[in-house]
Amino acid sequence: MTVVVRREAGVPAAPPPGRVDLWLVPRPVSLRADELAWGELDAGERARAGAFVRPGDRLLYTAAHVALRRLLGGYTATRPEKVRLRREPCPGCGRPHGRPVLAPPAPPLHFSLSHSGDLALVGVAARPLGVDVQRLPGAEAVALCLPALHPDERAELLAVPAGAARQALFGRIWTRKEAYLKGLGTGLHRPAGADYLGADPARHPAGWTVLGIPCGPGHAASAAVHGTPPAVAEVRQWPESWLRAGAPVHPPTTSQQKGGTHVRSTGHDRDRGHLPPSRRRAARDAADGPRG
Repeated sequence: MTVVVRREAGVPAAPPPGRVDLWLVPRPVSLRADELAWGELDAGERARAGAFVRPGDRLLYTAAHVALRRLLGGYTATRPEKVRLRREPCPGCGRPHGRPVLAPPAPPLHFSLSHSGDLALVGVAARPLGVDVQRLPGAEAVALCLPALHPDERAELLAVPAGAARQALFGRIWTRKEAYLKGLGTGLHRPAGADYLGADPARHPAGWTVLGIPCGPGHAASAAVHGTPPAVAEVRQWPESWLRAGAPVHPPTTSQQKGGTHVRSTGHDRDRGHLPPSRRRAARDAADGPRG
């Protein structure tokens, strides 16, 4: 699979089965929260935004949800405030805290949203998916989370010297794990150590393709897509001007796909060095043909 970073602005048509659309939404730097399109959020979203203690967290949450509504509205030709969202039942317990979905009657469009630090990530596809973005943790946070991981993930992390390299590797493993669990609809109600999402893609859960998302320094990001591996994942950045109240409701549609930078990686290449030599070749072969 190929990851393509698109440089041109504009929302494309809704993704076909062979494509995943990924949108990076940086925390605004020139807009305040009250300048964003608050009126397009529903009452629950406004209440959750208002509950954040730190202004920066409130700003990122609001930006992420304005972008999500405008993006889904653009894909479905619906005004953002008319986009209706609900939760599927959790596959583990049946309670209504599973994957967020468009309320019926919904088009065959799935989405996932994550935000952390200074960045949000929205994924949209024609099949179930999960996305996750995390600010890279400190050494104490990595040490605290290590016992919850799969034993082989712990071994890979402990094989790397403590410091920035271990923290970056942890970020890649953890975002793969959260993306997969969000795609399942369980989130962390399923034990974090139940599934292996380490450096060897051949051992990842069957039926899912997991890929790393280029997102710049300080963060890690991943997506997990169910079913047949998509041919391409297209990564775009949401312009800050599209978040402002009074800006065009539906961002302009891209008429041609051009200006892309192709990245031949699903995020595992840099991790293979942490595997025992006997497993590196198998992992390299598996990355060339992700599991369906």
